[in-house]
Amino acid sequence: LHGHPPPRVGNPPKDPGRLGVGMPMEVKWPFPSRRGLSWTVTSALVTGLVGVYSRIWTKYMNRLLVHNKEDLYEAIERRPQGKPLLTVANHQSCMDDPHIWGVLELKHLWRIRKMRWTPAAADICFTKELHSRFFSLGKCVPVCRGDGVYQKGMDFLLEKLNHGDWVHFFPEGKVNMTQEHMRLKWGIGRLITECSLNPIVLPLWHVGLCDVLPNTPPYYPRLGKRITVYVGKPFTLEQLVTRLRAENRSPMEMRKALTDLIQEEMWKLKGLAEAAHQRYHGSRGPGRPQPQP
Repeated sequence: LHGHPPPRVGNPPKDPGRLGVGMPMEVKWPFPSRRGLSWTVTSALVTGLVGVYSRIWTKYMNRLLVHNKEDLYEAIERRPQGKPLLTVANHQSCMDDPHIWGVLELKHLWRIRKMRWTPAAADICFTKELHSRFFSLGKCVPVCRGDGVYQKGMDFLLEKLNHGDWVHFFPEGKVNMTQEHMRLKWGIGRLITECSLNPIVLPLWHVGLCDVLPNTPPYYPRLGKRITVYVGKPFTLEQLVTRLRAENRSPMEMRKALTDLIQEEMWKLKGLAEAAHQRYHGSRGPGRPQPQP
């Protein structure tokens, strides 16, 4: 389990410093081995400004209900030092991240060390060096669809968890345009299986972000839409991981078991979020309601 990953299928990258298979254009790996003061300050500026935009657009330009935001704030601000946080959410539109983080306070958005790392599609966000620079400064990590759970971006995210950072994941692996039940990708299972620090797992389910940025033309953010973000209860999978290891389960079996459990939790949250969305927004007339706890 803790040895080297199995060999990758397919042709290796032409250059170890580039992303490799699945990329329509070659770009260098965007993260320097040592991120100095200049990189950190620029990253804080990019992340903060995008966060402020998201807060304005999600909270003030649309109608927002956030349920149980206290557990999210608690996990970001006051989890034990060195304890990693792994949030998971459904994926409705290509701007779920950053729009979903409009639920955070300014003190979260401007604290670069507290903000999330998140995977982003290499074939969309990392096709040009300029785009790669922007998204990496925003703490987005390139992952290549079809390259499996063992790839450089996933290794990078696992490293961040093992440093006690916050990683956000869309385990559906792509925008779910039909919003039907979709089997989650096993990458989330790999992160939990191989994380040495037993991360806090916090599921979220949102409704309405696909109305803010529809998946059909014209592609621009809308105003006055109804949004619900339902934050679940935090939990850990330490006992399950321990039991699976004691049973000598294979890495693949462990990834599947952990992913299946998270999938069950997210499906439960889906029903709660949709009911809250209908109950709160369905009873509102014109005008923007104030968010509730």
